[in-house]
This record gives sequence, C-alpha cells and structure tokens, in this order.
Amino acid sequence: MSARKSRADRRVDLIEAARRAILRHGTQGVHLNHVAEEAGLTSGAVLYHYPDLGELLVEAHHAGMERFYELRVKRIAQCGDPVQKLVVTVRSGLPVGPDDPGVRLLNELGGAAARNRVYAVLLTTLYDRQVAMYQSILDTGAALGVFTLIGDSLTIARNLVALEDAYGYRITARHPVIGPDEAAELILSYARTVTGNPLEATG
Repeated sequence: MSARKSRADRRVDLIEAARRAILRHGTQGVHLNHVAEEAGLTSGAVLYHYPDLGELLVEAHHAGMERFYELRVKRIAQCGDPVQKLVVTVRSGLPVGPDDPGVRLLNELGGAAARNRVYAVLLTTLYDRQVAMYQSILDTGAALGVFTLIGDSLTIARNLVALEDAYGYRITARHPVIGPDEAAELILSYARTVTGNPLEATG
C-alpha cells in the first residue's frame, strides 16, 4: 500500500485483503497473518488500523454483501417499470459463474453463521432486506395492475429469495446443466406463474 493513502483508503484496502484471505483460508481458518500477507503488510500494521481482527472480518463480509442489496437497489432504481425491475432483480442475484468471489464469500459466511451470532445476524438482515426489495416490486406491480399475484407478496418474495439461494448454490457447486442463464430462467418461470405476467423485459 502507498504511504500516501489516507487512513480510510487503507481500511478499504484491508477489507479487500481480508475478503481475499477469507476466500483462500475460509471464515473459520483465516488468521491475522493471512490478512497481512494479502495486504502486503506486517501483522502489526494491520492491527494499527483494525485492533480487532473479528471486526475486520465482519466488515469484509458486509462489504461482500453490498452487491446483493445496496447495488441491486441502485440498479433497479434506473428501471422504468415493475416488470423490468423484477427481471433485473432476479438476474442480478445469481452468481456470474461457479468461481464468483462474491457468492463464494457469502457461502463462507453461511457456513460460519451457525457458530457466530454476528455472522448469523448479517445473513438474516440480508435475507430480510432482499425479501423487502422483492415485495416492494411485487406490491407496486400489483397496485399498477401489471401483476396479478396468486398469493400474498411476502410469501412470493420469500420464495424468490429462497430460489436465488438454492440455484446460486447449484451454480457454485458446478451443476452440469444449471448455469446463470438456466437458473435465471427457472426462477423467472416461477415468477411468471405467481405474477400472471410473461415478464418479457430484457433486463
């Protein structure tokens, strides 16, 4: 890292280094020296910015999760109608391939959540926010007469997030016939049924 970088920039670099270390060693196996090695620093230099390694690892996981909510919200805010919003939301929630680092990081977090209350809270919060994101799109579409929902929007939203998680896992597990495009189409097939809309937006 450059000596001219601000403290904030150094912390961002360390978060990225921690993400790489987690992917290499696992959430439960990563140690301070692993993060230091990824950052090209001494362990003492890492501790100067993050005296608590646990805090750094939580921030690394949180940064990795931004893609699945904050960035998606920004992306769908540019869409003009509920159909396009729903299609884009479905497609943007899946891995781009089996080696997708963001999804691998999320899988690491899921594996550690049973033993770490903070990680469990992070995952629960992400899930609830994703459900709310889908529910808002569904409710708006129903109010505009674009969607004819066959059930309550909360149940449908929860199912959509569950399908994302399930098919995302299949992609990262290298299922031979389920890639990102196939998974998106499978989820959209369910979405068409429950919204009564052909969902033909190109996203």
